[in-house]
Amino acid sequence: MDHQDLIDPDKLDLVPDRKIDPSRRPFTRSGPDGSGPDGSGPDGSGPDGSGPGGTRPDGTPDDNDRVEIGPTKLAFDEFAARGITPPDMPKLREYRLERIRTELRKRDLAGILLFDPLNIRYATDSTNMMLWTAHNLCRACFIATEGPVVLWDFRRCDFLSEHLPLITERRDGAGFFYFVSGEHADGDAKRFCAEIADLMRLHGGGNKRLAVDKIEMPGFVELTGHGLELHNGQRITEIARLYKDANEINAVRCAVAACEAAIEEMRAAFEPGITEAELWAHLHFGNIKRGGEWIETRILASGPRTNPWFQECGPRVIQNGDLMGFDTDMVGVYAYCCDISRTWICGDKAPTDDQKRAYQVGYEHIQRNLEMFKPGVTFEELVFGGHKLPDDMHPRRYSVKSHGVGLCDEYPSIPYADDYDRSQGSMYPPGADTLLPGMCLTVEVFAGSVNGGQGVKLEDQVVITEDGYENLTTTPFEDRLMG
Repeated sequence: MDHQDLIDPDKLDLVPDRKIDPSRRPFTRSGPDGSGPDGSGPDGSGPDGSGPGGTRPDGTPDDNDRVEIGPTKLAFDEFAARGITPPDMPKLREYRLERIRTELRKRDLAGILLFDPLNIRYATDSTNMMLWTAHNLCRACFIATEGPVVLWDFRRCDFLSEHLPLITERRDGAGFFYFVSGEHADGDAKRFCAEIADLMRLHGGGNKRLAVDKIEMPGFVELTGHGLELHNGQRITEIARLYKDANEINAVRCAVAACEAAIEEMRAAFEPGITEAELWAHLHFGNIKRGGEWIETRILASGPRTNPWFQECGPRVIQNGDLMGFDTDMVGVYAYCCDISRTWICGDKAPTDDQKRAYQVGYEHIQRNLEMFKPGVTFEELVFGGHKLPDDMHPRRYSVKSHGVGLCDEYPSIPYADDYDRSQGSMYPPGADTLLPGMCLTVEVFAGSVNGGQGVKLEDQVVITEDGYENLTTTPFEDRLMG
């Protein structure tokens, strides 16, 4: 399939957009107390706290008391200083919803039922307790391929999405997990699934093919009992999220910029005597104060805890001469992920030969693999090609060489050849098995020897362009470890 069938070329202008639209209302503070020149509040609201009717640089209401979350003034100021244009959020919401519907039409599906909060966020931009609802499935969204968007939110929380015009109707009562329903779970699922069946009858045109991304067992039983033909909704959402237009890539740029600012603050605090947990707290604080949302993991380790990889930050005191590696896994502004890994050396002690070797192997690994990142290269070519780790490091290889990134980690996952099961055929479906412009991915490595010593974690985040890739990551590598 030609990539022009998947992406609107008129929208996919991948030349970095470096100008702030001067027609948008400036988001500034000018009074001695932080108020605007007309007496407006510190964040551009009216003197009484009401919204002034203007918009912030991303096209959202400039109202200090708004329900909608988003970047703070600090973040907007940093975007402007770096020449980064924030996304046009109303257009981005329309684009993402249409991406979902495009995939539904391709597969002749009447609609999709979403419980995963990231998929709900992608389709509607509605947010409510994202981490809590990831393991307590109390929110749901039904999207008719040709019809309404119905959101079920947590009890009495419909006001949280009133600013989102793409949502047609708001309800509650989607939760039937045991914590909230107990022995009523089957009955609650029956009531909810009857609503879904009714929506399918009203808006499916006789088509009973419904995609579902995830659902509690009582709901699965009830939906099949209504005669609906259920399909894998994650295939719909992951492939929809795979392609990003220039406006969505601007949102990714903002998330990366905010993350890198927080990394700089973490670097300023990095010195012998700080604990891993305290150092990690600087990154988390930097994310939150810029309007970022959460961090998926807490993977930061130092000294002997860097090898093997995947130890979480703890109370260990970092020593002079220790390597310290981290993986941001940061869900930042607009809920877009910035996935950067770096390894630093602490203090003024000279690095050892083993530390430099691990770092240089890791650096060469991602640079050599990046050489393959260009349109037309298949995902399987990425799996089986590229740089090979030394024999003493290959057994402790990272879980993937590369993966998609958008709202958190996304399809595709590019494992090492040893971890790819060819007996099942390709894990990548036709039409979504090749690098194309508009895809955002990471390239990463862990370099640590089975013979011991400290390890190195490195990772960059890139976007595929018409003739190669653009590296969105500007956080520098460690000169002292480069030789």
